[in-house]
Parts: sequence; structure tokens; C-alpha cells
Amino acid sequence: MATPQLFEPVKLRNLTLRNRSVVSPMCQYSAVDGQATAWHTMHLGQLACSGVGLIIIEATGVEPAGRISPGCLGLYDEQCEAALGAALRHCRQHSKAALGIQLAHAGRKASTKPPWGEDAGGAIAPSEPSGWEVVAPDTEPNWRPNSATPTALDEAGMERIIACWVDATERANRIGLDVIEIHCAHGYLLPSFLAGSKRNDQYAGPSIATRARFPLRVFEAVRAVWPAEKPLGVRFAVGDCGSVAEACAFAEMLVARGCDFVDLSGGTAKNASEPTANTAAAQSNAGAIRRHLAQLPGADSKPPCLVMTVSGIREPQQAEALLQDGEADLIGKNTQHFPAPPPPPF
Repeated sequence: MATPQLFEPVKLRNLTLRNRSVVSPMCQYSAVDGQATAWHTMHLGQLACSGVGLIIIEATGVEPAGRISPGCLGLYDEQCEAALGAALRHCRQHSKAALGIQLAHAGRKASTKPPWGEDAGGAIAPSEPSGWEVVAPDTEPNWRPNSATPTALDEAGMERIIACWVDATERANRIGLDVIEIHCAHGYLLPSFLAGSKRNDQYAGPSIATRARFPLRVFEAVRAVWPAEKPLGVRFAVGDCGSVAEACAFAEMLVARGCDFVDLSGGTAKNASEPTANTAAAQSNAGAIRRHLAQLPGADSKPPCLVMTVSGIREPQQAEALLQDGEADLIGKNTQHFPAPPPPPF
């Protein structure tokens, strides 16, 4: 019997994944001041010993105000770098799985409560001790009730945030991470540009080329400092691009700038911004983008940009069928969402 394609190795630049199974980023809401804790060591350690090819660490803020919640990971100072580096060293001692990280900025969806307890996921006002000012392409608030009006980013603000992405990338390299995935989905900062904003400048308009301009600037800045031998990918949603054709165009722009994989998500920045339940459509979209990239001029003479699909894959037979049918190259899977809320104090 032939080896299932799911268990075949695959190469991304100089990195060879031992199989095509990927642990998708899963927010844990368990960091302290952006720093990884003992929970992260346990969480990542058990995933590292599961036999998967790649683990992508949860959405990690490139600045404090870029975190979804006060409990989210960050990679923006020496303390964050040291804490996450220590957790990774424990994983490396017992596992050969590749380790990646999803660098993110939550934009207008930042400064929220964890998804448990009173007002789960609700907005935290900037005036509260655990809250902060949020930024976005425009002043449209988050869809959550009582969300703060964000500050619309000007050119100086965008330059500052690009510098944060560069700094986080350099920290990721110093602690030995193998892969970076840029988060451009789920209604956070970058997809808020991609999906269209109320701006009246070169970052808005009907063209995917203009709406993608800021996400592409971030990608270019990260690629410039991330080592050439290490893979860099982007998670985005077809819905934020407007159509499958525009999503193919966005993927093509990324490939031209050195993108090694795209991770196709559901949902859009214009609604509740959570992954859609229409998993069949999400998987079909991944296949359409994969076929488009394979047909680009010169695609057969250079390493391909791999396509990962993540929606609603619950059985290994389903994952294998997607690979065999050419709908994806990598299969992403969430094994849990977040830990149980901590018990009340004695």
C-alpha cells in the first residue's frame, strides 16, 4: 500500500516538514504581559510530541496594543522574547516538529476580554486599567457592543506598526523559530485594509491592488529581515479579497514578493469576522488558488507556493482526499481552542 500523501514530507525553502499535517494557531489567552507561561510550555509541548510536521504558535501581537486581549501572547520586548524562547527550548528537547509563529496585529478587534466569564469577548474600554486605545484603517468600531472608536492610522502610524512587525520578526529569528505566518484574516488590522475601508487615499478603493497595499508593505518588510532560507506565509480569507479571482490576484502578489505558503481561512472583516461554517466553499477556494498559482509563468521552474486549508477537517480520510484531489498541499487543524478558565481563588 502506498504511503498516504498526508504522511509524505514536503519542503518549504530549506525546511523539510516530515508530513503535511499542521497545527493551526490557537489563541490561549493565558499570557501575562504578553509573556508565555507554564501553560504555553505544556500546551506547545504536548502538540510538539503529537507527530505533526509543523506547529504554528497562536496569534502573537507585534506590539502591546496589537494583542486581542490582555492575555494574548506578544513578541515585542525582551521579556516576551525570553519567555517564549524558554518554552520553545523545552519543545526542541523532545520533538523534531517544525515550530512557527503567527505574527498579528488585532487592530479594531484589540482590547477585548477572554472568551469566558462575564461578558466573554466583550470590549475593554481604553479608560479601564486593562484596556488600551485601538487603531484601524478608519474610525469604524469593532462589531462588539460598546467598542471604542479606533484611531485611523496615518502614514506615520503605519510606518510605526511596520517597524513593530520587523522587530517581532527579528525576535522570532533569535529564538529559533522556523516559520512565520502573517495574520491577514478574521477582521484584524491587515484584513481591515484588504476588505476595504472608508479611507480616501492610496490604501482604499475598488482595486485589490490598492486595498492590498498596506498588507503587502508589511509582508515586504518582514521578508526583508526574515532569513532567506526560512519560509514565510500569509493567512487570509477569500471573502476579504472580494472574490476568488481577486484572492488569486492577492496570492499572486504575495508570491511575487517571496511568499512560500498561503493559509486560506473563512469569514470576512465585514461581519462578526469569525471563520464561516461553509467549509466546502473554503476548501474549494483553496483548490482554485492552488491551481491558479500552478499556472503562473515560470511556476514549473521554481519551488511552488504551497496552499493550506483549515476549514472543518475532522477525519484523516477527509484530509487525504483534499491532498489527493489537488485542493491543498498542507492540512491545518485545531485540536483545541483555549484552556479552561482558571478556578476562582480560595
